[in-house]
Amino acid sequence: MSGHAQAPRVLIAGGGVAALEALLALRALAGELPHLTMLAPDPEFVVRASGVLEPFARGHARRISLRGIAESHGAELVPEALAAVDADRRVARTSGGDEIPYDALLVTLGAVPQTAFPGALTFSGPQDREVMTGVLGEAEAGEIASIAFVVPPGATWPLPLYELALLTRAHLRERGREAVKLTIVTPEDRPLEVFGAGAADDLEARLAAEGIDLRTLSRAREHSGTTLSLEGGGRVTADRGIALPRLAGPGLEGLPRDELGFIPTDDHGRVAGTAGVYAAGDCTAFPLKQGGLAAQQADAAAQTIAQAIGADVTPRPFTPVLRGLLLTGDEPSYFRAYPGAEREPTS
Repeated sequence: MSGHAQAPRVLIAGGGVAALEALLALRALAGELPHLTMLAPDPEFVVRASGVLEPFARGHARRISLRGIAESHGAELVPEALAAVDADRRVARTSGGDEIPYDALLVTLGAVPQTAFPGALTFSGPQDREVMTGVLGEAEAGEIASIAFVVPPGATWPLPLYELALLTRAHLRERGREAVKLTIVTPEDRPLEVFGAGAADDLEARLAAEGIDLRTLSRAREHSGTTLSLEGGGRVTADRGIALPRLAGPGLEGLPRDELGFIPTDDHGRVAGTAGVYAAGDCTAFPLKQGGLAAQQADAAAQTIAQAIGADVTPRPFTPVLRGLLLTGDEPSYFRAYPGAEREPTS
């Protein structure tokens, strides 16, 4: 904390789920006590979960003005990105070269998407709508006969990949192109195994009923021509290979990072060895990257920050509860799990 007789300065770097959850939580927990600033280069918050529906004309990703949200909660919005942190001086440097002093900094930058393997067509969300619509158009026109949907290894969130495959089957069936062969390739032992056996059973039954092949314990190495090559020598026939991105951390200058660039934190969101700095969401080293978990991390960090700046708050640690809604083109499935706990998942 600064020794000046001024409102504690809390800087939230990022404009996604974790950033907005933290903004709302801090206002609820600490009232008008802190001066809140959001540092975000994009003018809009995109509700990405429904973005998987856009290529199939079944819905769209909602977009909300960040400035409107910030102003309605008494926060200042700086339309730049976080470039580096000087934790000793408690100063954040922006992409424009400016310095913003803080008493508490919450980093919510998200993960950095990377191409999963050579030849992959990457689907990261609404911004990649044209990738998916292009493949659907080729399949509808009879120009391609097979598509592989690939979950990359490492930190990720695999559920949207299964949605893409199931929605593709429904879309092509409606257009008389059900003969197009669809295959899912995943390093998982079973599909959506993070949700437990019940979820895997449900999804395996759906995929079988839709005639979608499943290759588990498999990692894609390269897509070329009509072949998806797998590590270890396996092959899958596929005219197109659509993959979720590999994810890396922001590797932010001035903060600790693991070998992939993710920021290590404790259960209260504190960044190791950097007083006054916290992190939440996909930029952290927590291996599951999902909006609901990011919001839970942000809540834990906001409670800790609120206490640190003088609010009467008893922080609770991040205790993840994983919830999933699987869109299928028919009746959806709902899943719940408790990563790191001994409680049984539910479906």
